[in-house]
Amino acid sequence: VKDVIPGVTAGDKTAVDSILPIVQSQRERYRLRAQELEAHSLGQQQQISLLQNEIDKLRSDNVKLYEKIRFLQSFPAKGGQASSEDTESRYSMQYEERLDPFSTFSRKERQRKYMNLKPYDKITLSMGRFIMSNKVARTIAFFYTLLLHSLVFLVLYKLAHTESCKRDYAADCHAKFAEHMFKVHGAKDDHRHN
Repeated sequence: VKDVIPGVTAGDKTAVDSILPIVQSQRERYRLRAQELEAHSLGQQQQISLLQNEIDKLRSDNVKLYEKIRFLQSFPAKGGQASSEDTESRYSMQYEERLDPFSTFSRKERQRKYMNLKPYDKITLSMGRFIMSNKVARTIAFFYTLLLHSLVFLVLYKLAHTESCKRDYAADCHAKFAEHMFKVHGAKDDHRHN
């Protein structure tokens, strides 16, 4: 602080010396707090990752358990066992999808075709999917396309109008030049210039 502020007097130096340790301790507290928050954030991210892995594993386990339930239900039941329809219906769709060869084949084919695409095709496909799945993006794309087409038509109209004016002006100049040549130089020079 002493080096930064020019013209510090002796009385001001004592004030600067008394403020400097306060600022340094405050800076140190903020640095420690930032380190604590970073460590906490890293721990939270690791915990989220672990929980997500656990959720995926539980989902897979539930589908396998449903498969076993279906297997056991295929045998004739000896007693009246009450099964939870809600739980079964939740995993029956996942189980059926996993067994359906057509959806599995279709999914694999889509993935194979996607991997064979060029990078610009992948970007175009991703943008198309994003625009089609988002209402705001569809609205923006619609008005952007409308604006772009309007600008192109306006420029083409202006260009066509300007070109026709130039042609009309050129024809007018040619006619005036021919008239001038006829008046000033006579009829014999007019044949030479045409």
